[in-house]
Amino acid sequence: MMLNNRRFEHEGSGFGERHKQMFLLFCGLMVAFAMRVNLSVAIVAMTEFPEYNWSEQTKSLVLSSFFWGYVFTQVPAGLLARKFGPKITIGIGLSICSLLNVLTPLCARLGGWQWLCAVRLLEGLCQGVLYPSYHTLISAWVQPLERASLGTYAYVGATFGTIIMLATSGLLAAVAGWPSIFYISGGAGCLWVVAYFMRGASSPQDSSCISEAERALIELAQAKELAIKSEQAQDKQLPTPWLSFFASPAFLALIATHSASTWGFWTLLTQIPSYMKNVLDKDIKANALLSSLPYVVMLILSLVFVWMSKLLQRQKSLSVVFSRKLFNTIGQWVPMCLLVALGYVPKDKETLAVILLCLTVGISAAAQLGFVINHIDLSPNFAGILMGISNGIANVMSIVGPLLVGFIVTNKHDANQWRLVFFIAAGFYFVGNGLFVIFGRASIQPWNDASSKRQRQLGSQVYMECTEKC
Repeated sequence: MMLNNRRFEHEGSGFGERHKQMFLLFCGLMVAFAMRVNLSVAIVAMTEFPEYNWSEQTKSLVLSSFFWGYVFTQVPAGLLARKFGPKITIGIGLSICSLLNVLTPLCARLGGWQWLCAVRLLEGLCQGVLYPSYHTLISAWVQPLERASLGTYAYVGATFGTIIMLATSGLLAAVAGWPSIFYISGGAGCLWVVAYFMRGASSPQDSSCISEAERALIELAQAKELAIKSEQAQDKQLPTPWLSFFASPAFLALIATHSASTWGFWTLLTQIPSYMKNVLDKDIKANALLSSLPYVVMLILSLVFVWMSKLLQRQKSLSVVFSRKLFNTIGQWVPMCLLVALGYVPKDKETLAVILLCLTVGISAAAQLGFVINHIDLSPNFAGILMGISNGIANVMSIVGPLLVGFIVTNKHDANQWRLVFFIAAGFYFVGNGLFVIFGRASIQPWNDASSKRQRQLGSQVYMECTEKC
């Protein structure tokens, strides 16, 4: 169907199938993170029973076990998503993870903390496919100018799932027992998988619901950037430049800031319930609600930062790399300062401690517009693989962080020991963002396509075809 340019722009600016796909991804991360963080509050309720009265070291071991499996499927996930399509890897990963969540209470009763660690490890293996597959899918579905906004909308599902689970798990544990936390989150995951297999698609070319106008819009925008997704879908054997990845200062800086963010985020996420109970003396119901409050702030600020990003986009004099570094700096160096301040808050100033925690976690949402989507900036062709590499390395921090807390916090009521935990997280934020500011880039790297000359020729050809069609 022939479309004039004005109508084409109008179609592209409205609500389309790509927005529905991002909403599905939002819901997917929502249930994934609900299943990922449910143990953080559930373990507080579990340890009130004699059979689960574990030491801080054992609890830290259990809380970190998810990430033992999570790091191993990162790089393979990017490769599998390119080969079979991200819809398959996402759907299978969350299907198995949801079933394991439903079985978690049974495994804990039969095998204690050892079986619980094993189940969480398997869940980590399953969820390890998500972020690389999401990056591959977003790279196919979202045109470059919408990456910051639509990408953030999809990934903010993680924050929303965290809020829902932390806010309700204490009440669920008090009313229906701690196993209900796992039954409900696992059941929600099963329902999402059914919906996603019915409507989800790996790319616009695979979708039967997208309009021709929207498909042309996406192809035209991607052709302008010389990232030809239709060609990429046909050329599954595009060589992967592994050595170029690790010789790239821009990608190494991305790994550094990703690792710093993961250390801070997961240290706080897994330990806030314990900190609330043992230092601020909050019972489990108040604990759950207060533990979710920082993520409510994070959700709200995510939308604020997206709005700010759109304002910056209208200032054509501001480059993409400036925007990425600006938001990353806000998302890491401001929380760095707040963590240092948090370490000096006296025990009797619990309201101030809660405010600082909320701001620390909430302002870190700015990094979603910084490093989180930078993989797609550097290489649309290999965005999923790059995310797999950096997320795999970064999530080693998710293992080490909670374990280190177990060694540092020998007296769970000692605020001075918790201060050291906060200082270490602040140090990671400082180094990680500093490297990103110095070496970070937001332009397509030469190794995006081993045959860049051929890529440019294909880009010009597709761009002309799309322009004529429109």
